[in-house]
Amino acid sequence: MSDHVVPHFHNDAGVSIIEIGSQEFMCVGANPPFDHPHVFLDLGNDNEIICPYCSTLYRYAADLKAGEARPPECVVKDKVA
Repeated sequence: MSDHVVPHFHNDAGVSIIEIGSQEFMCVGANPPFDHPHVFLDLGNDNEIICPYCSTLYRYAADLKAGEARPPECVVKDKVA
């Protein structure tokens, strides 16, 4: 069993940039039932990535812990499929 959990983020607020403390994560677009296909995104050596479904710009912020976001309400709290 894995101890590694991939954080999920959404953009219900419609913000232009979500800062995150994770290099690998899932974008769900919006909370269900308005979510798009849950896409795994990996920043690799970059500091920014755009979701190909919802065009949300995610930016890595070293001052945030893994799984945290700015704004904090963009973290998916409920279990998603």
